[in-house]
Amino acid sequence: QVDLAESGGGTVQAGDSLRLSCTASGRAFSSSIAVGWFRQAPGKEREFVAAMSRTSGGLVYYADFVKGRFTISPGNAVNVINLKMDSLKSEDTAVYYCAAATTIGAVKSARIDYWGRGTQVTVSS
Repeated sequence: QVDLAESGGGTVQAGDSLRLSCTASGRAFSSSIAVGWFRQAPGKEREFVAAMSRTSGGLVYYADFVKGRFTISPGNAVNVINLKMDSLKSEDTAVYYCAAATTIGAVKSARIDYWGRGTQVTVSS
């Protein structure tokens, strides 16, 4: 079992920045090669935001709508993954979820083994 806990959400103005963190616990996390972030806005389906491979090389993928604004990266600890969000827009308002899977391809296609509970990000214009 893997537990994922998101933190760092909040309410900001358009153009501001936020950094979300995902802290993983559980022995099974060592088998989760890839981690990622998804988001779900009110009335919309959950959508892929970013993914990162935890193996050497650190391959990353981003949804087109966040390229150049969001950065996924390892945190200071081996079980922490960050999502730095810059130049936030009102349309970025959503609940953001951390996710883990055995491959980065699985994360991108939402074949997720473990989900966090989510953290709310609200961007006011």
